[in-house]
Amino acid sequence: MAKNYLEDAKIYFSQAKESFDEGNYHICIRMSQECVELSLKALLRLFAIEYPKEHDLSDVLIKESDIFPEKIKEDVDILAKISKDLARKRGPAIYGYERELKPPSLIFSKKDAEKALKDAEYVLKSCEEVIAKYE
Repeated sequence: MAKNYLEDAKIYFSQAKESFDEGNYHICIRMSQECVELSLKALLRLFAIEYPKEHDLSDVLIKESDIFPEKIKEDVDILAKISKDLARKRGPAIYGYERELKPPSLIFSKKDAEKALKDAEYVLKSCEEVIAKYE
């Protein structure tokens, strides 16, 4: 399961990069969030940690941090912060701000998408390194 989740996370990361290159910054953020979520769920699955069926995995990462190898323990606060940030942006990246009639394409900038892409790559690589050691 962990390996499959990680493979899917790589697909989402590729889609995030493609969306960024096309100037679809809100979609880049959405795909970056999906990448982060699946990367972290792959990590949690690898260590048989039951995760909540939600998009933000920050609480479970922090709660279970003692189980992880040293590399992830050192980064758990960063991974949790990225998870929380992108999960918060997920809804607006899909639906916009409906009450304000503001579509997602008008909410997120190139700078926002660059950060999301950078964060997604960081999480993906961190999880990938750990999972590779258990193959």
